[in-house]
Amino acid sequence: MTDYILSDETRAKLSKVSTASVATALYKRGLRNQFIQGARQVSPKPSSMVGQAFTLRYIPAREDRNPLTVFRNADHPQRVAMETCPPGWVLVMDARKDARAATAGSILITRLALRGAAGVVSDGGFRDVAGIGALDMPAYCAGPSAPTNLTLHEALDVNVPIACGDVAVFPGDVLVGDGDGVMVIPAHLVEEIAEECSGMESFEDFVLGEVNAGASIIGLYPPTKEENQKKYAEWREKTGR
Repeated sequence: MTDYILSDETRAKLSKVSTASVATALYKRGLRNQFIQGARQVSPKPSSMVGQAFTLRYIPAREDRNPLTVFRNADHPQRVAMETCPPGWVLVMDARKDARAATAGSILITRLALRGAAGVVSDGGFRDVAGIGALDMPAYCAGPSAPTNLTLHEALDVNVPIACGDVAVFPGDVLVGDGDGVMVIPAHLVEEIAEECSGMESFEDFVLGEVNAGASIIGLYPPTKEENQKKYAEWREKTGR
């Protein structure tokens, strides 16, 4: 749990960095397991997903507790999560990496998107993925799955610490998602990671330009040769980066 609130400025910085840069920055701090395993983009989006985590925890379904009629309950945790995830936040679902049944479908995810969520991530399945993929809101899951969640999952807890794709996710942590997948940044590290990664993106753009021009990566990446450090400084001054 955290009192941290993601600022518009920091959100804008993170929207321009890659999950690869975030992974490297976290690795430097000893955090090696912040990439959500198995969660893939439902469809490509023009910009990255950035938002704080609002969580939903599923446990294995027990048949006597999960008839179809449970959806009539106004306090059903899955429905409550869709209606209470704050605008600008990401709904993160713990399905124990079991994609044999859906954790949500297009109607619920559409409602989530229209309420202003920044995205949705599940380590389980989604049903109606064509409809979810057509939304502007980024969505990540372990794969398409037609069966209702009730066949295998019971939604139990809202906004508690969870596991998602083998990563510990605490409410308020910040998620960054792109075409490679989703990284989880602990709330207390968000500002410094955003700042560091902004610089990393600048440097890697410079390096890519040099490589495309025929340069060797030896002494360039990392920049152990002084001449490359000088080139980068000149490039930054020229480009305003």
